[in-house]
Amino acid sequence: MDGAILVTGGAGYIGSHIVVALAQAGHTPIVLDDFSNSALDVMPRLEALGGRPIPLIVADVRDMVALRRTFHDHPIAGVVHCAGLKSVGEGEERPLAYWDVNVGGTIALAEIMGEAGVARLVFSSSATVYGQPDVLPVPETAPLRPQSVYGRTKRTAEDFLRDLTRANPNWRIAILRYFNPAGAHPSARIGEAPTARPQNLVPLLCRIAAGEAPQLAIYGSDWPTSDGTGVRDYLHVQDLAEGHVAALGFLSENAGAVTLNLGMGRGSSVLEVVHAFERACGRRIARVFAARRPGDVARYYADPSAANRLLGWRASRDLATICADAWRWQQAGGRY
Repeated sequence: MDGAILVTGGAGYIGSHIVVALAQAGHTPIVLDDFSNSALDVMPRLEALGGRPIPLIVADVRDMVALRRTFHDHPIAGVVHCAGLKSVGEGEERPLAYWDVNVGGTIALAEIMGEAGVARLVFSSSATVYGQPDVLPVPETAPLRPQSVYGRTKRTAEDFLRDLTRANPNWRIAILRYFNPAGAHPSARIGEAPTARPQNLVPLLCRIAAGEAPQLAIYGSDWPTSDGTGVRDYLHVQDLAEGHVAALGFLSENAGAVTLNLGMGRGSSVLEVVHAFERACGRRIARVFAARRPGDVARYYADPSAANRLLGWRASRDLATICADAWRWQQAGGRY
């Protein structure tokens, strides 16, 4: 694909790994980020890992003036749209912000892309759009019943993007539904660096092993699973990043909208992740069992066969690699 690839939210956890994967695949990435949930210090690391200068636009994805200037100043051929708010809990407390950024930001971006004649878009969605699954593994055809503000904003943005492709056959859009991204770049130069207390399991295990948090609360010990703890589909962030590169290649040859799950295709229980992380760090993780949380489900994992078939993509890094890379990142400081 000729031209540069704009990555909105490109300085964030997932976006930064996508930027490096794009650069290493021969693309020219451009980062657009407002640094509301990321750090400027990541940029030299991205350039070092990618082996090339990476232009940076400091702007909010809703800023149409900045977006218009970006598309005017750079020969952009496609966009990976990662910018957004993503905390399920925070979304319940700040619905206006979540709808404004996640839906309004997507609409603003699409409007400026249309003005500029850029029609290739990879959209960062989430498995939260499914809600309670009826079948496992979860296929893309499963009913969409999101149970959170965050999930509903992602579903609405997806609907909007599919409407675009129905109205205008020039659009080429890949909607990628992530399951549970985890881990870090094997170089330990970039990784997940939450500014507040981590909400996701793997970064929380990193903090506990490093003595920065006291213990892990495991919500529920009586789920109908092999060890009584909840099962989720943990996907290495590097595999996820490579899925975006593959999706861009697919869009070079295919018009319309495609919706794909990105996941391992199998689940790991909370205790299995804990034990794998203990092996990676050589320490015991203190934990305590707590009551189940409302809305949680026993088991949740992807059917990624469509991505395997259409993109030639398959997750290749296992749980041990996820834990080893995450711990290496934590040992390197786990911060920017």
